[in-house]
Amino acid sequence: MSFTAEVKDELSRKHGPAIAEVAQLAALIRICGSLSFSGSGHYSIRVSTETGSVARIVLKYTHELLNLETTLTTRHSVLHKTRNYLIEIPNQAKLAEDLIQLGILVPGKGLASGIPEQLLKTDEAQRAFLRGAFMAGGFIADPRGDFHLEIAVAGEGLAQGILRLMKDQGVTARLNHRRGLFAIYLKSYEDIVQLLKAMGATRSAHTVETIRKMKSVKNDVNRKVNAEIANSNRSSDAAVQQLILIGKAQRLIGVENLPPALREFCRLRRKYPELSLSALGEHCNPTASKSALFHRVLRLQNLVKEAQEQASAAKSEKNENERIR
Repeated sequence: MSFTAEVKDELSRKHGPAIAEVAQLAALIRICGSLSFSGSGHYSIRVSTETGSVARIVLKYTHELLNLETTLTTRHSVLHKTRNYLIEIPNQAKLAEDLIQLGILVPGKGLASGIPEQLLKTDEAQRAFLRGAFMAGGFIADPRGDFHLEIAVAGEGLAQGILRLMKDQGVTARLNHRRGLFAIYLKSYEDIVQLLKAMGATRSAHTVETIRKMKSVKNDVNRKVNAEIANSNRSSDAAVQQLILIGKAQRLIGVENLPPALREFCRLRRKYPELSLSALGEHCNPTASKSALFHRVLRLQNLVKEAQEQASAAKSEKNENERIR
């Protein structure tokens, strides 16, 4: 089961007072249903969904809240290997009144574009509408990957209304127009967890929080490992350069002719080429700090540089003498 299906299944088991359930049913029908008109006061509804929990809630609330007759058809897609549920609500005596109660029809104005205030009288009803909207047109990515949640709806007025409901719940969402639909999307971990809790998916919110903590720990470990590798590489590069420097000192000066502290450094570096300066200092007698060994390297560099300059000057003088002769 996908994480989206898990969240919708959890939401389908969340119940509340009648006013909240009416708001949830209204969102479900608005987003995954279609309304047909066949003359004055004659309507029918078709709700199509691939989510069993959505079909179950639509049937349950349609019967319990509105006492409407329905038919259910289950179809299978051989190509996509999915099951599709088609719920049909045929024309019947009080359907027009129920459509007004659901905020789908506005008396004297036709189809509603936004979300009628009559559906949003309580905070619980507002949360229930968000719950129904997500169940009908929502998607949430597996939190082990990227954090992403979105709800796709057909009308801009409805999309703007959902955005306002989210804002009232402390959730910041964005709107994108995509292929004739309006996608309300969230990419912030904090906003996704807040919305899940507002809709009533507390178990799913806890799952996201737990995975976020695990990802944070993993990222911290990776950063530390990368830092250690980088430090090790730098130490290795530095040790190689120091060995090259010691080789030059041997040829130009002779390690045995160096001051005692530098002789000790050369001996230890050759013996322990893999150690950092800090670790190398622990083998000195007495123990030397990283800073002390670094200054020994600088002193050795200066001595080698002076020896190279003297050797170059001596070579130039020799060449000049030979030219004169």
